[in-house]
Formats: sequence, C-alpha cells, structure tokens
Amino acid sequence: MTPILHIDGEPATAEALAPVILSNYGAFTSMQVEDGAVRGLDMHLDRLAQEALALFGRAVPEARMRERMRTAVEGLEGRHSLRVQLFLETITHRTPDALGVPSVLTVVSAPANPLCDPLRLQTQDYAREAPELKHNATFGLTRARRTAKAASFDDALFVGADGAVSEGSIWNIGFVEDGRIVWPKAPMLRGVGQRLLENGLGLVGLDSETRVIDRAALAGLRQAFICNSATPACPVGNIDGRSLDMDPALIDRLQAAWASNAPQPI
Repeated sequence: MTPILHIDGEPATAEALAPVILSNYGAFTSMQVEDGAVRGLDMHLDRLAQEALALFGRAVPEARMRERMRTAVEGLEGRHSLRVQLFLETITHRTPDALGVPSVLTVVSAPANPLCDPLRLQTQDYAREAPELKHNATFGLTRARRTAKAASFDDALFVGADGAVSEGSIWNIGFVEDGRIVWPKAPMLRGVGQRLLENGLGLVGLDSETRVIDRAALAGLRQAFICNSATPACPVGNIDGRSLDMDPALIDRLQAAWASNAPQPI
C-alpha cells in the first residue's frame, strides 16, 4: 500500500514535511496495528512521552496522541504498520535550544511481516548515540546493516567500546542458557518486543536474567533469538560464522509469551 502520512491529524503536505526532512532531530516508535489495536500500546505511549520530555522538554498529552493515532488508521481494517514520529519545527541548527510540545507525524504502511528464517549475524564494534532513545539518527544502523550484508551476513550485532554485547540494528537479542533467557546488560534501547516477551515468560514456564555478555561469554552461548515489535522471536542461526543450536519448540514458547499480551485499542 502507498504510505499514508499525517502531521498533527492533517494530511501531510510537502511544506509541512520540510522540517522533518531537513533535520533528523526527533524520535519515534513503530508498531503493528491489528484492527485498531496494538500489543504493548501503553509501552509505546510511555516511550513517546519520555522521548518528548528528553528531546523537547514537553510531552504530547496522551489523549491528543491517541487522537492522532486514531486519525491515522481511521477506516482501515486488518493489519498495518504505524510509525509515530515526534519533531519540533522550531529546532534547527541555528536554534537548537528551542523547547515546546512536538508535532506528531504518523505514517501508516503495509504490515511488517515477522522474521522467521534463522539469521546470520556479524558482530560489529558500534554503539548508538543516546541508546536509551529510539531517535531518528539511523545512519549508523543502516551502514552497519549494509556492511554486514556485504560480508554475506543478514544483520549486525553491536559490541560496545567496553566489549559488551548490546543490541542489533532494529532489534534486541536474547540468549538461552540451561533453559533460561539471558538478556545482555549494556547501554541500549529496551524494546517493546522484549518487554512483551518478559511479560509473558512466566506463562510459558520460562524465566530470565540480565547480565553482561562480553565476546568471551558470547562464544560460549549456543542459542539465541532476536525480537522487536514486529517479530516476537526469530532464531539466530550463526554469529560471525559460528553455528548456533536452534530449538523450534522454544521459539514457539517465546511467540506464545508475546501473544499472551492482548492488543490494546488505540
């Protein structure tokens, strides 16, 4: 489908989009809409509020944010992808200190199908700027993925300057050790997909822990998966050419944990 763009509830014009195109200062969240509802909607809304406070000094009231989102998907049925992006027209290179309630850009597009084929990951020494925020500065992420694909991998797994594994380009990674989920401890974005999994692990008989995973520890881990708001769980087939074990039954349990979070109406 052709993407549908709105800014503050009105169809986006070229003039209104100019500040978005000319500056990458902003933040966003992406979600999958199922008949007007979203799994983890409360988490997405909380993310947007925290990002707005951090970047613009003021947040969009939740009622207004929901209204913008409802306008974006009005009249649409089935599944769609929805990106909600925040920007402030008065913030420019000459006026970087401007404050205010940000404008809301919504983009509705075709649904993102979950990844399912085992991924081949290449570790790369990289860390996102302000990793706790899902911000617009994605040059480094795209470059990392291009580098990985040029080397016959599917994607990049980031390792920070301290040697700790953190996250991937657009996803979190989890490892499996003795039937337990192990999340990396490092500066990163704790994604909505990861949080949805955490919410449901107990229902499928799994628990988890978070700890530092350096390259030496990484070499000893035999099973891994990735997750984000579009992919509940996708197995990792190898890292840096080292084959990993895969357990389809475990992936099924993780997907069931994710699905235990009911969609929340916008």
